Amino acid sequence: MIKRPFLKMALLGGGLILTLSAQADTPSAEALAYTCVGCHGANGVSNGPATPSIAGISVDFFTENMQGYASGDIPSTIMGRIAKGYSEKEIELLANYFSQQPFAPATQKSDAALAAKGAKLHDKYCEKCHAEGGSSAEDDAGILAGQWQPYLKWTLSDYNSGDREMYKKMAKKMNTMLKKKGDESITQLLHYYAGQK
Repeated sequence: MIKRPFLKMALLGGGLILTLSAQADTPSAEALAYTCVGCHGANGVSNGPATPSIAGISVDFFTENMQGYASGDIPSTIMGRIAKGYSEKEIELLANYFSQQPFAPATQKSDAALAAKGAKLHDKYCEKCHAEGGSSAEDDAGILAGQWQPYLKWTLSDYNSGDREMYKKMAKKMNTMLKKKGDESITQLLHYYAGQK
């Protein structure tokens, strides 16, 4: 016969284990986001030119990119391996978390003359998909204004080479503009986006 105090302790202990197990199965968004700090900075604001800020980006853009990294449709150095480690629920939590963080533009130099030419290119070729001078997250195309120049340059290079299979339709449109206008246009666009605050 089991004594009552022992039974109570056993039930309490079992309940505690189940509670901790349930919590371990679903980490909080903040705990998950902490794993991104090393590369993407606190709250998704990057301090390094090779890594984009992910603060303020749309839920859909974040989710599509994580899925693209996990499947290999988006080329990467390390994100493919990282993305495969998250469940759909965890990606959803991360997407919601980072979409609510305020975006902060990178502190970098921008040549005013090149930026002025880049502004014209943006208005003619890019504004339709990258609204408000590339600062809107609502178009689900990523925030360009204020992103690090080196990161944007490498990403445009991926589009230009056709390496971004996931976005073939978009890449085709971008390739047409990039090839038509040449490398000089990329430099002008980069200075335009770098100068956006």
